[in-house]
Amino acid sequence: MIPVEGHRNLFRDEKTGAIVNTDTFEYSQYIKMKCEKKKQKEELDQIKNDIDEIKSLLKEILNGPKWNCSWKH
Repeated sequence: MIPVEGHRNLFRDEKTGAIVNTDTFEYSQYIKMKCEKKKQKEELDQIKNDIDEIKSLLKEILNGPKWNCSWKH
């Protein structure tokens, strides 16, 4: 591992050329942030689904229920 000039926790892998961050606190903060973003996205998706359901129910109230009128009395 070759130290990256000007960056205390960054090293370049000699074989792959990849930059590796060895700061475990920074990595744990990154993982925490990523989990929070995922949770926010899931909450937003649920809100969108709830709004779609509310819109559907409102349309049904305004237009009446969706009946299959192909059957005869």
